[in-house]
Amino acid sequence: MDNVAFPILLGLFILLVILEFVIVLRPWKTSRWFRWINNSLVAVTGLPTARLLLLPATLFMATLCQAEGFGLLNWFEFPVWVAWPVGLLALDYAMYHWHRINHLVPFLWRFHNVHHADMEMDISTAIRFHFGEQLFSIPYRLIVISLFGVSPMMVLVYELVFEAATLFHHSNIRLPKKMEGLMVKLIVTPRMHGIHHSVVKNETDSNYSTVLNVWDRIHSTRRLNIPQEKITIGVPAYRSKADNKFWRLLILPFTKQRGWVYEDQSVPERDATDKTQVF
Repeated sequence: MDNVAFPILLGLFILLVILEFVIVLRPWKTSRWFRWINNSLVAVTGLPTARLLLLPATLFMATLCQAEGFGLLNWFEFPVWVAWPVGLLALDYAMYHWHRINHLVPFLWRFHNVHHADMEMDISTAIRFHFGEQLFSIPYRLIVISLFGVSPMMVLVYELVFEAATLFHHSNIRLPKKMEGLMVKLIVTPRMHGIHHSVVKNETDSNYSTVLNVWDRIHSTRRLNIPQEKITIGVPAYRSKADNKFWRLLILPFTKQRGWVYEDQSVPERDATDKTQVF
C-alpha cells in the first residue's frame, strides 16, 4: 500500500501546508513551531503504531475472512459493484461510531484527549494521535472487518481515503464559502471539523464523521452554525503551553483528567448571538 499511498498522502500533506500559509482560516494565536515540534513528536509514537500494528492486523483479519468466506459480504456473495460501496460505507460508518465512543467512554477519552487538547487546529493536529488510541482501535476494527467480511483491498483503499480526509479537514485553510458549502453537503470540511474542536462541550460533541458526513445527519450530530472566528480551539482545562509539551501529552492518559472547565473554573459557553448558519 505505502508504495502508492505514501506519495499521495505526502503530496497532499505538503500541498495543505503551503495552502495554510496562503489562505488561512483561523489566525494562529500561538507559536506554530512550538505546536509543530510537539505534535510531530507525538506522531513519531503514533504513526509507527498505526503502520506496524494496526494496518497489518486489519489486513490479516480481512485476508482471513476472505479465505474462510466469513462476514456478510462473503455470505451473501454480492457482485463487486455492490460489495465495494457497501464495504467502504460500512467502514466509514464504523469509524463514525468509534470516534463517538472515544468521546463517550472516559477511559478512551483519556487517549483521544491528547488529540483535542491542541491549542490550535491545523495539518499538524491531523497526526497528533496518542499511540494508545491507535492500539485500542485495533480490536474494534477487527470486529468490524470480520462482521462485514471486507476484502484486504477495501481495507487499503479505505485507509488511504480515511487518512487523506483526516489531513484535509484538520487543515487550517480558508476555502471559498460557496465551494466549501457544496463540499459539506457530502464530506467533512475544515469549517465543519473546526466546530468539533471547539472548547464548548456541546460543539465538541458534534461532527464525528471522518469522510462522509451523512452519519452526522442520520444521528443528528451535524452542526454547521458556528462561524470560525467565534471558535476557540482545544480542551478548556489544557490550554497552556506546559500541557501541550510532548512528554506531558505522552503521559496525559495516565494522569487524573481535569473537568471541562478553564483554569479559573469557568465553563465555556456559547452566546446565542454567536450562532448563525454558516452554510
